[in-house]
Amino acid sequence: MSLGAFAIGITEFASMGLLPQIARSLDASIPQAGMLITLYALGVVVGAPLVTIAAVRIPRARLLVLLIALIGVGNLLSAIAPSFTVLAVSRFLAGLPHGAYFGVASLVAAKLSPPGQRARSVSLVMLGLTIATMIGVPASTALGQSVGWRSAYALVVAVALVTTVAIWRLVPEPAGSGATASIRGELRALRRIQVWFALGIGAIGFGGMFAVYSYIGEIVPGVMGLGERAVPLALFVFGVGMTAGNILAGRLADRSVYATIFLGLIGMAISLAVFALVAHQALAGMLLLLAIAVTSQLMGPSLQLFLLDASPDAPSLAAALHHSALNIGNSLGAALGAAVLAAGWGLLAPAWTGVVLAVLGLGIAGGSFLVHRGQRERAEAPAETVSEVSVAS
Repeated sequence: MSLGAFAIGITEFASMGLLPQIARSLDASIPQAGMLITLYALGVVVGAPLVTIAAVRIPRARLLVLLIALIGVGNLLSAIAPSFTVLAVSRFLAGLPHGAYFGVASLVAAKLSPPGQRARSVSLVMLGLTIATMIGVPASTALGQSVGWRSAYALVVAVALVTTVAIWRLVPEPAGSGATASIRGELRALRRIQVWFALGIGAIGFGGMFAVYSYIGEIVPGVMGLGERAVPLALFVFGVGMTAGNILAGRLADRSVYATIFLGLIGMAISLAVFALVAHQALAGMLLLLAIAVTSQLMGPSLQLFLLDASPDAPSLAAALHHSALNIGNSLGAALGAAVLAAGWGLLAPAWTGVVLAVLGLGIAGGSFLVHRGQRERAEAPAETVSEVSVAS
């Protein structure tokens, strides 16, 4: 399942480094080519709930095989697209299974995990995505630059094919999932306020990281003074931080989901603020990029597990919506970063924008915790009352 996440990580981010080659090959402008990234993200946002609902009765392990196969098909269409229009449609189609795959894979991992290690198991699935940012994306970008941009999508097809066979052969069907689910049952997740709190944290708080990550290519040479050749190094450092943060989150969230979410948001806000103050010093800037990546990833497995717990009788839709929220955060952070840059506030303005988004996410997390504490107190009150009556008797 982690290998499938690795394939998705490559296809999600590799396009960013190959936009010039794609634009030249298909007679498109850079802004037009940039729409390929937007269309993929739109496919994720739309596809996560729709695909999950449409496939609600399919057994989870079998559904995973279908979803990763569809991801392979979407990338195959991207690799052979004869025109920009066909490529644009292919990128949208490739994004449709993305959120559903992560949602179902997280659910399966949590159900198959040993007691007390659910967050760690979910983080292992997500590990493929973070390793893709560290190794897969730079490698596929280099391959695309030397052989042609289509080869990057062909690489995803190959990984997806291997993953399809591996899941089919190795992943068992977890008990109590898929067969008894219903559309109406899954939609019950949308009635729960904690589900909306978690989606808000992901869409707004997580956007703080993307406000900076989206513009590393401009910040590294323009602020840190390292030149364009240092951009891949900065992306590698960021990928290392994301991988480390993901592993750490799996261990911390098994102890306390809320504490891990708060630690991630506070740490990200502080890291972004310090980065904005010291990024002119190259070494300090690199270290702060590492810190931003680590703290941001504390929220990934934590929020995924939070959503599974917030909607135990309708987990598939809740878990899939997590990735819709993260892609909204991706778009929001990038858009607000572009807005402050266009306003002439400087290359470090996106970092301050990220601080604001992280603080807003922290506020949403605080609201969620207060509601959770109130719900827990109300649930415990009847038990305490019964206990008092029994003692009096």
